[in-house]
Amino acid sequence: MTPSSQPFPTEPIDSVSLAHRRPAASVIAECLRVQASVPPNTAVQRFFGVSPLGREAEPWYVGALGELEVARRLSALGPEWVVLHSVPVGSGSSDLDHVVIGPAGVFTINTKHHRGQHVWVGAKRILVSGQRTNHLRNAAHEARRTSKLLTSAAHMPVEVTPIVAIVGAKRMTVRERPSEVVVLREAELVRWLRRRAIVLSAEQVGRVAAVAAEPGAWGRMAPGEVVGHDAFERLRANVGRAGRRRVLWRLAVVMTIPLAVFGVWWAAFGSHLAAANP
Repeated sequence: MTPSSQPFPTEPIDSVSLAHRRPAASVIAECLRVQASVPPNTAVQRFFGVSPLGREAEPWYVGALGELEVARRLSALGPEWVVLHSVPVGSGSSDLDHVVIGPAGVFTINTKHHRGQHVWVGAKRILVSGQRTNHLRNAAHEARRTSKLLTSAAHMPVEVTPIVAIVGAKRMTVRERPSEVVVLREAELVRWLRRRAIVLSAEQVGRVAAVAAEPGAWGRMAPGEVVGHDAFERLRANVGRAGRRRVLWRLAVVMTIPLAVFGVWWAAFGSHLAAANP
């Protein structure tokens, strides 16, 4: 059973199994923390479709949307797979976007939401709109760390494959695939995972999944945050509503300009035409 099919509590992360932790929990918590200092939109701002999202909260908001989309895709894997989301690691603020455990092995997925941008993939690096990123290095580090922690906790060797999931890119060009890290669009994830060779038995999947669901396996012993998922959904609805209103205003402007031009033209030449054609 995947966590997405289970009810989600809102207690701190260490009071429940990580199998119940909802997607993007850490990113949502940070988004709401930053957004809390942003004043609510005025009636005039709402009327004109000004986004309620603060500038500093926007990267966290976009990141959360990416993780939610990948989680939605992963929910289609089936009952033989276990998916953990937003897994806190260590005593700091680090977390793993998704940990996938199934017949094909164990995978860490680092979600990158590059909405509307061009992503270029090479053997040693990933460029986003021409800018270098640390996506490959970070994903490889996460996988090595996960392998070490789960191997120790499960008392069996656990190999981990790192994946970078690219969400929302306008175009993705793969010049050469990296040797250590798998780079996929979000729509490719489930199909790619299902096509991998079987390397773990059902008993091994259950064993690793049970260990991975325990916060202690990740060195996370401090109390975790309580995440306001309902507050994030309200923010998401308000952002969407503002976006739709801006679209309507743009359409209104596009339709008004030709009418205004025609009005000016008619004022200048219409009376002459009427007089010439009684």
